[in-house]
Amino acid sequence: MKPSSTVPDTAGRFGDFGGRYVPETLTPALDQLAAEYQEACGDAEFKQTLDSLLNHYVGRPSPLYHATRLSSHCGGAQIYLKREDLNHTGAHKINNTLGQALLTRRMGKTRVIAETGAGQHGVATATACAHFGLPCVVYMGEEDIRRQAPNVYSMKLLGAEVRGVDSGSRTLRDAINEAMRDWMASVKDTHYILGSVVGPHPFPMIVRDFQSVIGKETIIQSQAQTGNLPDVVVACVGGGSNAAGMFFPFIEHPEVELVGIEAGGRSEDPGEHASPLTYGQPGVLHGSYSYVMQDGDGQTCDVHSISAGLDYPGVGPEHSYWKATGRVRYDCCRDQDALKGFDSLAKTEGILAAIETSHAIWAAMQIARERPADQKVVVCLSGRGDKDTAEIARLRGEVAGQ
Repeated sequence: MKPSSTVPDTAGRFGDFGGRYVPETLTPALDQLAAEYQEACGDAEFKQTLDSLLNHYVGRPSPLYHATRLSSHCGGAQIYLKREDLNHTGAHKINNTLGQALLTRRMGKTRVIAETGAGQHGVATATACAHFGLPCVVYMGEEDIRRQAPNVYSMKLLGAEVRGVDSGSRTLRDAINEAMRDWMASVKDTHYILGSVVGPHPFPMIVRDFQSVIGKETIIQSQAQTGNLPDVVVACVGGGSNAAGMFFPFIEHPEVELVGIEAGGRSEDPGEHASPLTYGQPGVLHGSYSYVMQDGDGQTCDVHSISAGLDYPGVGPEHSYWKATGRVRYDCCRDQDALKGFDSLAKTEGILAAIETSHAIWAAMQIARERPADQKVVVCLSGRGDKDTAEIARLRGEVAGQ
């Protein structure tokens, strides 16, 4: 089966994956969202408004930066960083939240809810809602609230209400559960700005499309700076929004190798990692059929990662489709190696990457070491790491600021 950039089909299927598995309560809202999005795609004013926001409010295009010292440190291929950390709010998430906030207004909805793990989507949603004057509630697991305190405070400063979730593992999966419950009870006036390429159709398609600005810019910038496309493109994968946005424009460029890096956690044992594409099986989670970490009875397993943004037992259905077609290679990075990636980038380039991104940095370093110096490896630097410094200090038995 050849991968295509024309998926999903009208039923929201990416090959065998995707679809819509939701209570009937949500079906009208999802139908409305799909119809409004298709209409917006043909609306020149919508596109002009979004492009203006991305250029003048977010600060796009984000730079494609040649990390010469990191490249020299690794030896081998040249490493380039697509600097999504330089966007307003410090990550790629704002690309999607502004687009969905515009859709919220088109649909006449007056309230927004969202989920967040690492807090970057929560901050980006709160930012978009502040910009458009929309009330905002963000659901966040209590464990993630603990390890992402700076982003929690930022959301509150932006006017959002942060609702802690103390059920289950108290992480991203549980935050999505609570956001879904809220949406079922408030669907008439509320839009759920889902932050990743997960969930029922049309969310995986919409989020991918809003995030594909990353890959589109990378193609233009790579050709302008080096005369051709990268040899390898690498991105971290949790739910998978930054990777989908980076990979999608490259799908029909078979000469470019695409590599997605999941959270390998502490080991390959169940409950010790968050790598559904590496170790999981197809199943239904949060309204979509995709790869999921499951036990022998088909129940969703607990997962682990030092990264709140990758600490999720499922993945977007298009990533499952790309795995099935062989277009993208998926691997995982252990916790300790992600921290090594964090340190290497910080000490060679003066850039603090998010722990999520640091998984991809470490993988790109290994890929670069195995390739000749005339090849190019591009990494999606999906977010900045100032949000993670206190947690890294805690993990190392240190005190931030001392």
